[in-house]
Amino acid sequence: MGRIAQGTKVLAEGGYEKIFRQTFETVPEEQLENSFACYLSTSAGPVMGVLYVSTAKLAYCSDSRLAYKTGSHTEWNYYKVVIPLHQLKSVNPSTSRVNRSEKYIQVISLDSHEFWFMGFLYYDAAVKCLQDVLQLHSFHFV
Repeated sequence: MGRIAQGTKVLAEGGYEKIFRQTFETVPEEQLENSFACYLSTSAGPVMGVLYVSTAKLAYCSDSRLAYKTGSHTEWNYYKVVIPLHQLKSVNPSTSRVNRSEKYIQVISLDSHEFWFMGFLYYDAAVKCLQDVLQLHSFHFV
């Protein structure tokens, strides 16, 4: 049901490109290369959203707002992750030893922050896209 709601939202809001530009700061020459529906592993459990791959960054945004406490009151906000491509250190595909159908992609930034993405509808395409971006970026900036 979550994926159906996500598809409806994408159609209603004008597509992934438009949502990407409304959700994240972009520069005019930045282009969205691809987007992948997936989950981000967090300490509170997996969070459904979209991973965007642009010519400048990897960016993730949850599909819905999440609650968090600030002092005595509760606030609601989207869960976002942004990694500029020049801060990308590695992209590591992984498969669960217990359940071979559970596949993950670990993304590590230069400052050693780890992000675990999972539940991709198109896992192999996501791995290839992310590894290509890392390789292209590494080639240009080594």
